[in-house]
Amino acid sequence: MASRGLGGLSGSRGGGSSAKKSLSARNAAVERRNLITVCRFSVKTLIDQSCFETIDDSSPEFNNFAAILEQILSHRLKGQVTWFGYESPRTFWDYIRVACRKVSQNCICSIENMENVSSSRAKGRAWIRVALMEKHLSEYISTALRDSKTTRRFYEDGAIVLGEEANMLAGMLLGLNAIDFSFCLKGEGLDGNFPAVIDYTPYLMYTQSSDSISSDEEELRTLGSSDSEGSTPENVGPPLIVDENSWFNKCKRVKQKYQLTLEQKAYLEELLRLRENQLSESVSQNKILLQRIEDSDLAHKLEKEQLEYIIVELQDQLKSYQSLDQLSAEVSLSQTSLDPSQSQEGDGKQDPLNLINAGKEDTPSLLGLCGSLTSVASYKSLTSLKSNDYLASPTTEMTSPGLTPS
Repeated sequence: MASRGLGGLSGSRGGGSSAKKSLSARNAAVERRNLITVCRFSVKTLIDQSCFETIDDSSPEFNNFAAILEQILSHRLKGQVTWFGYESPRTFWDYIRVACRKVSQNCICSIENMENVSSSRAKGRAWIRVALMEKHLSEYISTALRDSKTTRRFYEDGAIVLGEEANMLAGMLLGLNAIDFSFCLKGEGLDGNFPAVIDYTPYLMYTQSSDSISSDEEELRTLGSSDSEGSTPENVGPPLIVDENSWFNKCKRVKQKYQLTLEQKAYLEELLRLRENQLSESVSQNKILLQRIEDSDLAHKLEKEQLEYIIVELQDQLKSYQSLDQLSAEVSLSQTSLDPSQSQEGDGKQDPLNLINAGKEDTPSLLGLCGSLTSVASYKSLTSLKSNDYLASPTTEMTSPGLTPS
């Protein structure tokens, strides 16, 4: 009996845990569906409201849409684990900053460098506004969802961005590209100290217009569903009212849309004209710059050729100077070898006669004199002078011992 009671207790515990799991899964699924449905209503409300007024920060429809989108992107977002094992909270901007880097001409860097936006939540809200003004919000979301590796790194299982609702989200946001938004990135909507709050009151009393009903039917036809076409209800929403006021209001809305379209067309035409003028000016400036580049290249080539010619001339002159130096050195060596005045004695001293002869110049007068001295007549007169007519020196007379005074 005890064993039976114990088995029944364990069975009840197992059933309770499975019931809790199924309940939590159901709650998560309901939460995801509710957020996606409210986001769909919010997008339609924005599109309908844009026909009558400009959407900016003061519009309650936009503030509600921004809060819904922030809740969707923050659904089951993982925290960041630090080195010490603590988990710090994250915001959806941390995910968008990493996952949307691949978008061409993205605004991530400009938002990071904003001076008046410091917190991560405020940067995320600024990104929503800038993406709507650039008409690229759907492209950002689609690019981020395609990066499944980064998405799974930032979100837990059961998040909206990891489910089938993510594809519906990207399709919903595509309709916002038809709206011209105007935001101030210094307002109170960027305050990151307070979380976004969704106002469900407008959607509890939401009634679709005829245009919205027709667009829903067209969307159901294009997208299709798991059931057959016959199971799709034909009449969605309240029946159409066909009185004069409704037709008048419808004509008024169509007229306003037509005027808005005309204004956008004129703006785009003027913008196109300005861009064409800028393009023509850029083309002309490009031609001028290309001509300048060609002229400068030609001038550089001429300067290079002149410099090369000058270098060749200098090299030739240097070679001639080297040959002249060698020739002068050879001449000096030959002169020193032929000149007897440069010869030295064994003790390292030069002959004084050679030095005297080297200091004298061989003039023709000296040569004539030497020639006269070497002649025979002059030689005979010199010998006779030496033998007979020489003068005695006074020193020899005084020192001679054989001579006595008289």
